[in-house]
Amino acid sequence: MEGVHELANETDKRLSVHEAICAQRYEVIQARFDEGSKRMNRIEYLSYGVILAVLLGPGVAAEFVKKVFGL
Repeated sequence: MEGVHELANETDKRLSVHEAICAQRYEVIQARFDEGSKRMNRIEYLSYGVILAVLLGPGVAAEFVKKVFGL
């Protein structure tokens, strides 16, 4: 019976280490997703600006940017 308990303890230890490593990896992956989301938001807003410039003309888009940013 002692061998079974040792095997169970070893398995529990290995599983705990595995869970800790996976938790660290998950945190890194989540941080990268968050960074990517911020970057995609910036790209989306830049795309809206380009669409505005194409549809309304560069003069209208420039005036709009001046009003928004107070230039």
